[in-house]
Amino acid sequence: MDVLRPTLVRIGGRVYRKNFIQEQAYQHEEEDDFCAGPSDCADEPCDAFVVEETEKGFQCRVEVPSPLYKYIIGKKGETKKKLETETRTSISIPKPGVEGEIVITGQHRGGVISARTRIDVLLESFRKKQPFTHFLSFALNQPTIQEKFLQFKEEVLEKCSKDQGVSSSLFQNPAKLHLTLGTLVLLNEQEIQKACDLLQRCKEDFVNQIAGGKPLTVVVAGVEYMNDDPAMMDVLYARVHMKDGSDRLQVIADQLVERFVASGLMLREWDRVKLHATVMNTVFRKDPSAEERSNAMTGRSSFKERESFNGRNILKLFENFYFGEVELDSVRLSQRFSSDASGYYATSGQL
Repeated sequence: MDVLRPTLVRIGGRVYRKNFIQEQAYQHEEEDDFCAGPSDCADEPCDAFVVEETEKGFQCRVEVPSPLYKYIIGKKGETKKKLETETRTSISIPKPGVEGEIVITGQHRGGVISARTRIDVLLESFRKKQPFTHFLSFALNQPTIQEKFLQFKEEVLEKCSKDQGVSSSLFQNPAKLHLTLGTLVLLNEQEIQKACDLLQRCKEDFVNQIAGGKPLTVVVAGVEYMNDDPAMMDVLYARVHMKDGSDRLQVIADQLVERFVASGLMLREWDRVKLHATVMNTVFRKDPSAEERSNAMTGRSSFKERESFNGRNILKLFENFYFGEVELDSVRLSQRFSSDASGYYATSGQL
């Protein structure tokens, strides 16, 4: 890390710097934390959250999903003790697995504010390390698209099966063909509901207006690849564009991601959403149920375990392969590692 350009963390409209630390790995122990210095944030105004005055001093409540409690407690309780000591506060955390609020109490308002700010930065850091649980998607698993996809698969295996790394295990499940707009880490029912509510507000605020109240007709045609060397591919995807030549699908996708990033529910991955439908992916080789991870920033990367394939001939022979037209009528909050009755991902919410 460049110490002159530290990572910035945005929380509640404010920007905090994440100072460099030397991380240590402890087998069978929780990961250690990082904290700001004892004077950092002590005089921070707390307009981003509420600090209540009580008979014994001050308190602040923060909603935290139970899977993240361990990061505030730390290895053998060290993180929690350090926070309490340095901010002169008491931090009450619900029992593991029990959803609730973490309550920070202290005699001094500045100490409570400091503890809350440090907890927010701490949680933001460890949330980024969680594998994503949900993603916003457009389904592309209509029968006509599935049929053409299976034709594509059959022809690729017929003509290119002798190419290095090419096998039937690389292909997407046709029932799960989709466009991914962005990934989310939603760790409890409250966060899932928050994402569903935001989807509905997006529909009212701009989606209906841009779409004109009608489904978007898109064409799925042609293939491209993700990395620089076509002889060492990890992901091959189908191109998607609006039939009328407009950019309405791109505009909707970009604005949805912008709104979710602003809410804190999603991390920004690219300046613009790359509209694509994965048809072949090397992560499927070992795990047929794996979702597309090539553009996900959350969770641990599996790239080191991948066995790339030579896609030169596939590009040459199928560069303009026509998968068909499809009407997109809903954006779904899809649940990772799941299936509904149609074979598509289970839906937690949609617009």
